[in-house]
Amino acid sequence: MTTEVRVPTLGESVTEATVATWFKKPGDAVAVDEMLCELETDKVTVEVPSPAAGVMGEIVAKEGDTVGVNALLATIAAAGDAPAPKAEAPKAAEKPAAKGAGGKVDVMVPTLGESVTEATVSTWFKKVGDTVAQDEMLCELETDKVSVEVPSPAAGVLVEIVAAEGATVQASGKLAVISGEAGATASAPAAAPAAEAPAAKKAVEDAPSAKKAMAEAGMSADQVTGTGRDGRIMKSDVQSAIAAAKSAPAPAAEAPAIPRAPVPADDAAREERVKMTRLRQTIARRLKDAQNTAAMLTTYNEVDMKAIMDLRNEYKDLFEKKHGVRMGFMSFFTKACCHALKEVPEVNAEIDGTDIVYKNFVHMGIATGTPTGLVVPVIRDADKMGFAEIEKAIAEKGLRARDGKLSMAEMQGGTFTISNGGVYGSLMSSPILNPPQSGILGMHKIQDRPVVVNGQIVIRPMMYLALSYDHRIVDGKGAVTFLVRVKEALEDPRRLLMDL
Repeated sequence: MTTEVRVPTLGESVTEATVATWFKKPGDAVAVDEMLCELETDKVTVEVPSPAAGVMGEIVAKEGDTVGVNALLATIAAAGDAPAPKAEAPKAAEKPAAKGAGGKVDVMVPTLGESVTEATVSTWFKKVGDTVAQDEMLCELETDKVSVEVPSPAAGVLVEIVAAEGATVQASGKLAVISGEAGATASAPAAAPAAEAPAAKKAVEDAPSAKKAMAEAGMSADQVTGTGRDGRIMKSDVQSAIAAAKSAPAPAAEAPAIPRAPVPADDAAREERVKMTRLRQTIARRLKDAQNTAAMLTTYNEVDMKAIMDLRNEYKDLFEKKHGVRMGFMSFFTKACCHALKEVPEVNAEIDGTDIVYKNFVHMGIATGTPTGLVVPVIRDADKMGFAEIEKAIAEKGLRARDGKLSMAEMQGGTFTISNGGVYGSLMSSPILNPPQSGILGMHKIQDRPVVVNGQIVIRPMMYLALSYDHRIVDGKGAVTFLVRVKEALEDPRRLLMDL
């Protein structure tokens, strides 16, 4: 009995597709609903499941062919009807051996986070021949935003390192091999992993239509982010990359690098050149993008911190005893910003094309310095939290940030950011926006200064505040009003309780 595999409905007004990838070949055993191939249209990528269990028969539409709706793609033969030469039973049996035969276990790249398709191997904590315990850390990967530690999936001996330090690996790529046998020895010299790294880096073939589109556009695979299975580049990915290149502000974004002045030989001998980490490269790129894209402006004010400091000194012991967390200044600033964002919602909005997207919630980003660079963990729905909840969330995420344990999800979705340069002694600065957000508040050092209160010169603990904002969406009046409301709430915290 033979079952036909046909092109499914592709969507409204879509009449044809290109066969991008076949995951099976004639003779392969297939299960019901197992993915057979991937089709690519002008708008979406469609996976075609097997309508029946059996053995892959004839493939009618090859990779790169254009097919219409309901066109015949392939046939599936019942298991008993499959011709002997094409069954390839031995190969099917050998396939699992690559992962587990002889007590060997592959170490794979873990889930890196939404939209993250690759990482760089930054450090190996073990070398070939070392004994490892289950869950013992083997290596550390570095993505654009976070560092990810890779634990050993089993106890045994590290017999092979596939991706050496500095190699770029794809999501779900192979990193190393662990042998579960007590007497296992290294199966390859240390130099071998470095030679194999390039092969591991690009083990997936791009769609034929994507290759053709890249060739026509004069683009390389490095300029396109693949969204297909295992990072495979599809035609739609190439079209997106071309559109992004056309819309980018070329003169500003592609400013030529300033050439380095000649360095005397004796000075060059004392220099140290270190490659930028992926995190630092991403920080640099995003900060420059923010300058190139937003009409950024900063407005300043100052706040008398005496009321908050008195309130904190009076209740900090009772607060810590009841809630199990210390009372800091960040919870006051977070509450004050949430209060002000209600009155000036455009500071909590973002631009999407020609639309303004207003957020009826506050996901507060708290900029945190770490040994590897600045990260911004997000406190979700901060506007619904009390002081204790905010302090706990900030303390927990701050600790995870310093340890490099933050996930991608914990740093996405922020609507407004607070940056505290005062912890490093900064008296005044202009914080830079965290796109696509439209506002960021900069806190600074608390310093005793003479001020006039009720006609008298007195010494007060003062702090300069800076609000950087996107002038495309936030007018000067709104920015000044926001900062004044923050100042009023901090100088008289009772206003927060009465929502004034």
